[in-house]
Amino acid sequence: MIILVLNSGSSSVKYQLLEMQDKTLLASGLVERIGQSGSAYKHERLPGTDTSQVFSNEQDIPDHSTALDLVVKLITGEQTGVIKDVSSINGIGHRIVHGGEDFNTPILVDDDVVEGIRAQIPLAPLHNPGGLAGIETAKRLMPGIPNVAVFDTAFHQTMPPEAYRMAIPAELYSELKIRRYGFHGTSHLYVAKQCAATLGQTLEQTSCITVHLGNGCSMAAVKQGRCVDTSMGLTPLAGLVMGTRSGDVDPALHAFLTDKKGYSIQDIDNLLNKKSGLLGLCGDNDMRDIHARIDKGDSDAELALKIFCRRVTQYIGQYMAILDKTQAICFTAGVGENDERVRELSCATLSGLGVVLDKKRNQEVRRGEICEISSPESRVKVLVIPTNEELEIATQTAQVLSSS
Repeated sequence: MIILVLNSGSSSVKYQLLEMQDKTLLASGLVERIGQSGSAYKHERLPGTDTSQVFSNEQDIPDHSTALDLVVKLITGEQTGVIKDVSSINGIGHRIVHGGEDFNTPILVDDDVVEGIRAQIPLAPLHNPGGLAGIETAKRLMPGIPNVAVFDTAFHQTMPPEAYRMAIPAELYSELKIRRYGFHGTSHLYVAKQCAATLGQTLEQTSCITVHLGNGCSMAAVKQGRCVDTSMGLTPLAGLVMGTRSGDVDPALHAFLTDKKGYSIQDIDNLLNKKSGLLGLCGDNDMRDIHARIDKGDSDAELALKIFCRRVTQYIGQYMAILDKTQAICFTAGVGENDERVRELSCATLSGLGVVLDKKRNQEVRRGEICEISSPESRVKVLVIPTNEELEIATQTAQVLSSS
């Protein structure tokens, strides 16, 4: 079974083509800056093999329709392609950021599903329109091939009301569905599955904390295979400190900034989403640059790192209390997989909770592999698990198609 995975954002399309029998990655790529100057694509044929080839170019890509038409040409082209034509594709899996309360599992796309996704646009105005454009264009360019929607919020729909409800007037939940939704759910589910396999047990037997640290950061408490809490909220702004997002702040900050600085709500939203986090603290949002500055004695960069890791530590402690018995803490995504200093600082004060890192193991993590970095005396295993959201989307798509 061959699955095309599409992640259509507001100005980009990421894609992967996978053969699901042995989970071989046939092609992958990115079309970026759609509708902007400098739009371009990068396409890799047979990535990770000795015969891998990379093709890239800048060209005018005015809309998602043009972008997906380009993707089809790249995966079927005489030089760039790996399949003869799109009839070889058995299904298309779409990453959809927000499914609200309506979607808690992947689902075969029909007209009702399209309208359901459209109804969630107020909750994800920057992301769901891109996902819809991907679905609608795929249906037009590749008629007859089934489309499956896989939702970033779905994994978190198992949270109990005491986890997802906010302490605000109840009518705001009833009328507007204001609640905690959580994001990165596809990544959290994939990592939890990998954790279970590493521990030699089923997902239903596994209770772990998944720590997704990249430019966007979130955590999930997974109890017996089900998400019972997560750090992001109504939007991806809540929770951990991120590259440019503040994470949790005092809600009264909005009124304070309006009073003292004359900021509008739009000003504050832009400030907290795009000018805060690591960038706001020290002027850099790339952890590699921050480490380089720390090595040169930069105190602002050092403080930013400490604040970032302290928030991770705090959430790990919260989730260990909620889970009662935590079997593993799993670091994943760009920073979580590759930054030994962040992992060490985040776990440094958790020994009282039975979490003890092995410094040597932590420094010798092998890129792309699942590695245990806890010491033998640690009561809780600490793992580094590479995430693969595209493979999880493809897996869920294949399952939906097989069951239907």
